Amino acid sequence: MPPGAARTRGGMRIRRWIIIAIVLGAAAVAFVALRPYFSEKQIATKGAQRPRVVAVDMVKAVRKPVPVDVDAIGTVTPISSVALKSRLETTILAVHFEDGARVKEGDLLFTLDARQIDAQIEQAEGNLARDRAQLAGAERDLRRYGELIAKGATTQVNLDNAKTQADILAGTIKGAQSALDNLKVQKSFTMIRAPFSGRISAANVKIGNFVRPADTASLATINQMAPVYVTFAVPQRVLVDLRDAMKAESTKVVATIPGSGRSEVGKMAMVENSVDATTGMVTVRGIMDNGNETLWPGTLVNTKLTIRTEDAVAVPTVAVQRSQTGNFVFVVKDGAAHVQPVTVSRTFEGETVIAAGLAGGEDIVTDGQLLLSEGTKVESRSRKAGA
Repeated sequence: MPPGAARTRGGMRIRRWIIIAIVLGAAAVAFVALRPYFSEKQIATKGAQRPRVVAVDMVKAVRKPVPVDVDAIGTVTPISSVALKSRLETTILAVHFEDGARVKEGDLLFTLDARQIDAQIEQAEGNLARDRAQLAGAERDLRRYGELIAKGATTQVNLDNAKTQADILAGTIKGAQSALDNLKVQKSFTMIRAPFSGRISAANVKIGNFVRPADTASLATINQMAPVYVTFAVPQRVLVDLRDAMKAESTKVVATIPGSGRSEVGKMAMVENSVDATTGMVTVRGIMDNGNETLWPGTLVNTKLTIRTEDAVAVPTVAVQRSQTGNFVFVVKDGAAHVQPVTVSRTFEGETVIAAGLAGGEDIVTDGQLLLSEGTKVESRSRKAGA
């Protein structure tokens, strides 16, 4: 064999081994690079073989009596309020109350100067006494003429004139008596008393002020404090049920002062005779005993009107989910979550009243819904924590 041919075959072997080494190296590199992918795929395959279990919070859907109520902002208004004014032109002699004090019906509040009326009363009494004396004399003349006419000692004209004079004086006495009574009524106006029990405002006049009926400002104002009205507005949709409840005397109104938590309980007193066409609301009034004067006239209060109580299914509001097709809840049956469409009636103190879709007693998911779909396996978080 020629020396050149031997060298050619040796070079080919060397190149063959180099190519084999390169291929083996590339395969090793590819194995190392693809090993994580195959590992993840194997893990995913193993995970797919075991169903995922989601830990959730659950409660029971409860069927119970739920009140039908309406919340609104109301205003406390007194049942009776009077602005005291003078009915005479005179001066203030005395003020018998402290500003803002509680007064009782009949309490003396103001004393006015009555000296001019006293003088007029004395004059009227004197005129009445004079007229009565004249009537007595006329009646004596009438009796005398009656005796004389029986004896034929006088004429019928004299008897008739005596009777006419007696009748005139009797009428005069009635006029004088009515004038005296009117003056006594006028004098009673000098003693201003409380027409009902309540709280009186600060006195706008003091001793020595001149007052008259034409004054625009009142002497003081009295507001009745117990009971009181709470006035607010409700939607017209509850008007029919509200009127039925008022006939049955089953209404309840709770008025709470914001920020204090103090409240008074009462019932419906009246419904306005028309609905406001611009707002669709009707004004109503609740009456409160307010024996402790918790509610002050003019105060804004939070009112809750309870129309009736009905038996319904209630679930926590956080359990109700919303989608494009409507409201739904996740109901847990046999360890799996199922989508249950529901019809929501209303909300009440953090709970949602369900009109249709639940019968009561179902296990409802209240937390963890974002990880759920139809058929997802679930377990209670409390059970998991205990395990």
